[in-house]
This record gives sequence, C-alpha cells and structure tokens, in this order.
Amino acid sequence: MIMRPHGKEKKLVFPYVFMACCFFFTIIGFSYFSQSNKKIESFDHEETGDGSVSNIPYQVLSWKPRTFHFPNFATKQQCEAIINMAKHKLKPSLLALRKGQTVADTNQNVRTSTGVFIASYEDESGILAAIEEKIAIATKLPRDNYEPFNILRYRLGQKYDSHRDAFDEVEYGTQRSQRLATFLLYLSSVEEGGETMFPFENGRNMNGRYDYQKCIGLKVKPKQGDAIFFYNLLPNGTIDQRSLHGSCPVIKGEKWVATKWIRDQSYGDYADEFVDLHNSNFEQN
Repeated sequence: MIMRPHGKEKKLVFPYVFMACCFFFTIIGFSYFSQSNKKIESFDHEETGDGSVSNIPYQVLSWKPRTFHFPNFATKQQCEAIINMAKHKLKPSLLALRKGQTVADTNQNVRTSTGVFIASYEDESGILAAIEEKIAIATKLPRDNYEPFNILRYRLGQKYDSHRDAFDEVEYGTQRSQRLATFLLYLSSVEEGGETMFPFENGRNMNGRYDYQKCIGLKVKPKQGDAIFFYNLLPNGTIDQRSLHGSCPVIKGEKWVATKWIRDQSYGDYADEFVDLHNSNFEQN
C-alpha cells in the first residue's frame, strides 16, 4: 500500500525538495567554473618548443577527409591588414604544371581568381608571422614546413574547380616534398556563394560521374577570421582521394582567402625561390 502525504504534509515537501535542488546545482556550478577558470601551468620546453598552453577552439567537420574548423582564428584588423598587403600585387592565379606542360597549355577556366605569394619575412608588421605561429600551434605542424602565404581574391563569378593540393607523381613528377595539409584563413565574409566544397567527403560522389565543377558535398561558408584545416595525405603518406576540394563561384560579394600549404618536410631556403617563381607569373611545384 502506497502512503500518500496529507495536504499539509504535501505542501511542506516541495520547499525542501526545491532547496535541495538549488543547493546541489550551486555546488556543481561552482565546481565547474572553478575548474574552467583554473590556470593550466606550462611545462619546461626546449629551444624549438613553445611556452604557451594552447586554448584554440576547433570543430571536427569531417574525418574523411580529416577537416577541422577554427572559428575566430584571426581578428578583423589582421584580416584587413593582409588584404591591404596583397591588393595591389595581384596576378591571375595559375595551375601547377603537369609533366611536359607549359602555362599556355593549362585550362585557365579551372581557376579564375587572382593572387600573390607573400612570405612572412616580407611583412614588416609581423602580422603574417603571428598568424603563422598560431597555425603551427593549432595544427601541431612546424613553420619550417610552410610554403609562403597565397593571398587570393575571388570576384563575382570567380571560382576554382575541384582539385587536390597534393601532387600525384605520375602526373607531376618527383617532388622535393609533398603537400601534407592545407590551412585556409578566410579574410572576408561572402554574402552568397564562395563556399569551400569537399564533394568526395565520406566517399560520396566517387562513382566516376562527378564533373569537378558542381558545388556539392561538404560546404564551408567563408566568414571573416574563421579558418579551416584539412589533410591532403592519409596517415600512411598516400594521397587522400577524398581531399578533393574547390571554391564555389562567388554569387554576391567578394571573397578573400589566405592559403597556407604545409609540406611533409622542411621547406628551407627553397621558400625564397618559390616566391620569386610564383610572383613572376609562373607556378612551380
């Protein structure tokens, strides 16, 4: 037999339960915030290390390919400063040359943006170096492996058809090193269009019928200061075919992006030669 409290007893039960709940959640909340505000001490580090503890937020967008989103990675002021560095130096973007191919042989309709390569040491303000250092902390990949920034502008209707950043040796020949990963920093927001697309995400659309122009699959809308990072290679070092990606046509507005290609080996002194070759309107892979 279930004993039910009389009316007066029933009225007395509720306040006690309410007070107990308030006490419980107060204790839990205090414990949570005291832990979240607790300073994390850094370990001693060597000469090539860093004294800071990273708290850069990110979201996993996909595991196939491994793709990550970094919200508010750069400030509005940093983005606008980078645009100002590049806007008077832009040239038509070119394609990497396949074996035996010349610039005249490439299909320029595949990539219709304009751009310029700028190495961090060329920027006296130190903004590019600061962004590079933050990329290294976020990606856990050393700056020695970085190509110079490729600053790109996409105007109305401009796009980049789907492609892979890693080089297939059968098509491009032996490389000094391979493009392990790509970091894209959005320097501007786009009103409509201009998404970064991954049509083969999770193995979709890989039936041989994709025409490399349709804007389908995983799509990331550009937002000023946000960034995405993705791997071009699988953990075993082979090309991840699902890393195929492109830039959807800009429908309204203008798109600015800073691309940082990250190699699997130190880029060393080749970075200077790379900038000179690219900015003389010839793309060397």
